[in-house]
Amino acid sequence: MSDTVIPVGEVVLEVVSPDGARRYVRVTQTPFLIGRGAETGNHLQLSDRRISRNCAAIVIEANRFYIEDRGQRRGLFVNGEKVESRELQDGDAITFGLDDSYEILFRSSSGASEDSVPQLLTRIEHITSSEPASGGLRKLNLLLEATSLLHSQLPLDSVLGTMLDHAVAVTDADRGLLLEADATGALKVKLARRSGGLRLPPESLTPSQTAIQLAIKQQSPVITEDLAQADMDLQAAHSIVAQRLRAVVVIPLWAMSRANTQESMINIRRGEFLGVLYLDSRRPAAFSKLDRQILDALAADAASILDNARLVERERERQRLEQEINIARDIQQALLPRNFPDNPNFAVAGINFPCLSVGGDYFDVFPLSDDRTAFVIADVSGKGLGAAIVTTMLQGALSGMTLGTDPGLLFNNVNRFLCDHTEVGRYATVFFGILDRDGHLEFINAGHPSPFLIRSGTAEEAFTEGSFPVGLVPEARYTAASLKLEPGDTLVLFTDGVTEAMDPDDQLFGVPRLKEVLTGQTECPLEQLQKCVLEAVENFARGAHQTDDLTLLIVRYRATAASATTGTGVPASEPSSVAAASSSANRAASS
Repeated sequence: MSDTVIPVGEVVLEVVSPDGARRYVRVTQTPFLIGRGAETGNHLQLSDRRISRNCAAIVIEANRFYIEDRGQRRGLFVNGEKVESRELQDGDAITFGLDDSYEILFRSSSGASEDSVPQLLTRIEHITSSEPASGGLRKLNLLLEATSLLHSQLPLDSVLGTMLDHAVAVTDADRGLLLEADATGALKVKLARRSGGLRLPPESLTPSQTAIQLAIKQQSPVITEDLAQADMDLQAAHSIVAQRLRAVVVIPLWAMSRANTQESMINIRRGEFLGVLYLDSRRPAAFSKLDRQILDALAADAASILDNARLVERERERQRLEQEINIARDIQQALLPRNFPDNPNFAVAGINFPCLSVGGDYFDVFPLSDDRTAFVIADVSGKGLGAAIVTTMLQGALSGMTLGTDPGLLFNNVNRFLCDHTEVGRYATVFFGILDRDGHLEFINAGHPSPFLIRSGTAEEAFTEGSFPVGLVPEARYTAASLKLEPGDTLVLFTDGVTEAMDPDDQLFGVPRLKEVLTGQTECPLEQLQKCVLEAVENFARGAHQTDDLTLLIVRYRATAASATTGTGVPASEPSSVAAASSSANRAASS
């Protein structure tokens, strides 16, 4: 099927992300491709590895829009019903067989409400035909000009200013104001105009608060053609008397929200209060029925523009935060060890998969001297940017071991620092070890899951005793213990993202499964051992969304040169390496 160009503004997709953020994407051609990544030409790209690269497409046939399943692994659903191909109606919800993934709402101008401008044009056409060309047709032309602004690329203030100028013109008002509500509901003047399209300083105007509060209270417009005939409260209002006003128009602006009923129908109701469109005049203004309809339509457009502007602002803020998080992710990944130099005493492999852009797991390996090397794995409580900041602090503190600091004193100091700064609200489980060339391992286990020790093909949890996580108990004290490793011994350190990985039935991978994977892995190369663990976890999870970071650090003590000649242990030529990767680059599933 060749690409078909669609009129701008006819169809919009409201994309709801798993975190609740919303953005709007225009459908400008068909087929309009939806899927993961850009390599297959997707027009709408969804960042969820469980969504297929070739997922779905929106096509047009006989001026009707259809959604087609193009290979989504878990199926394509419209309003909760699995479909292969389905005609789309305004408000239809498109999902991908996943409870915690994207939702796409189909928005079409054919489903516009009766109060919208396109529908209004049809209703008032017969009215204008009976009016003089200089009256109804002129005002209709103004309306058409105003509605064309909805899809323009002009700056927001320009769009709103022109809309306000039209409102003043069609009502013969002396001046018009657009008042915007802040987060508390308080109103402030956003734009002010007078007849002839002239700007007014917002601070120079005093709109009738009595009329505004009345419109807000009754949640409907206040349109007073002649204040001499109006309610006594309006007649006596200070601002009206002081400014000798004779006509006032106040229309509250509301965002339109949609909610699914039990029958999966779409109901439209008032949403967030956005502000007020206010016009007044010192001359009695006889608003005709046509004028009121146009005014209502312009108010609806003003509400739509304001609402969309807020969404755009929120999207910009989301993009700004996303950019900052990406910077934090790049810094965090850069701090992970890479290309660790070859060491004659031991081999190392490690990998980290944050479940978000940045995570609370980290590992590190660094030399203390020619004969001694330190390694650490840590898991900070929580996820995201806050946890990432604490991991960076821990990494900096533990690197102080290169200055010869006693590990117990260092841990006591870090614990005291975190406990003294309770506003940080984070603690961390840590396993820290120092290994020398003779196999002597000095370690501190601060509440971390016990690493596995693989010796002679048997995998055991050899480090079950330890102290509290750092930053949790102010009175906690940390002292180092020791263990003698034999040539060929392998330590498998991990965070609970491994053992607490869940399958679609919410069952945990668990320690026994990890032990089963590790048992018998005596001379297996470390990268292969690491791959075995990751594949076991991935096969167990079967695509289920994971909520915790996953980190592995594997350390194997090598045979000394003397023992290597007798055939014991691991060949001294086994390479030493550290692999660190992000989830987006290494765990993406192929369709």
